[in-house]
Amino acid sequence: MDVDDLRQRLEHERHSLPLSDNLLHSLVIDYQRVDAALEWQQQSELHHLVCFTDPLYPPLLKQLPDPPSVLFIKGCVEALLLPSLAIVGSRNASPGGLQVAYQLAREMSALGFSICSGMAMGIDGAAHKACVDHGGRTLAVLGTGIDIIYPRRHKQLYEDIQQQGCIISEFWPDIGPFAGNFPKRNRIISGLSLGTLVVEACRKSGSLITARLAMEQGREVFAVPGSILGGFHQGCHDLLRDGAKLVESAADIVEELVSLTAFHLEEVNTRHHIQQGEICDLPFSSLLASVGYETTTIDAVVEHSGKTIDLVLEQMLELELQGWVVAVPGGYVRVKRS
Repeated sequence: MDVDDLRQRLEHERHSLPLSDNLLHSLVIDYQRVDAALEWQQQSELHHLVCFTDPLYPPLLKQLPDPPSVLFIKGCVEALLLPSLAIVGSRNASPGGLQVAYQLAREMSALGFSICSGMAMGIDGAAHKACVDHGGRTLAVLGTGIDIIYPRRHKQLYEDIQQQGCIISEFWPDIGPFAGNFPKRNRIISGLSLGTLVVEACRKSGSLITARLAMEQGREVFAVPGSILGGFHQGCHDLLRDGAKLVESAADIVEELVSLTAFHLEEVNTRHHIQQGEICDLPFSSLLASVGYETTTIDAVVEHSGKTIDLVLEQMLELELQGWVVAVPGGYVRVKRS
């Protein structure tokens, strides 16, 4: 995308932007800002600008009433193609809450889901780290500009996420951590995801904003129950009373996401720019031979194929898109003969 192409789109195709008529009429093109954004994109191969009309723009995010018109992204932009689960919760999480978030993120990642969160302390960080440690994909949506690491102690996590997933922000790269931006970014966390899991939250937890937005967006909401003492799980219990699905294992989540996962994969499959082999090579003879016509766990596929779990998950997604296998609770089932 060069400057002339972007300017022509803004000048002549502005009605394709997800804005109200009043905003469209008052829209003024700031070419200096456009040039600055494109200059940022060209600074690194890991820098990406994904506009609303871009084929890589997440289809679920487009369903929001106020989707971001552009996403600043650092890392592996193809991670946006995977079906995603949001995992959120308390910044001051208990050791047990951190363990549960880590375990569920690892299990869901092993089943082929990316894990989306906000890179905050506590539950967010544990969910991201599970993916980093076990070769899974993870999406970190920031409430700051994409070049601002917040909190600072997550600097290494910020770097690691870019190797196996991506950092995402709708704010300009140099925007600092203003309080009002964090609730705004929560709609992107829930909007990118098929469902939102709250692991540990008191009644005033900001993670409940994400859960409420997920409900408004028609997505699934899950919650992990906990002790009635101390009030650290009151927010989760309130969600359960309001109809959230009680979660004890990854299987509780997957069985509720079948229809939305199918929609996501169908939408991705219609993107004609995604050519066979663009995400990864497809060694049907070796990988398909690892998947049976009954439920085969991802661990069994990895062991039989001899490939890394990261590569297996990417290739299994492509095999799903082509109709060779179907993701089911506990792993994959082969549905077509070679």
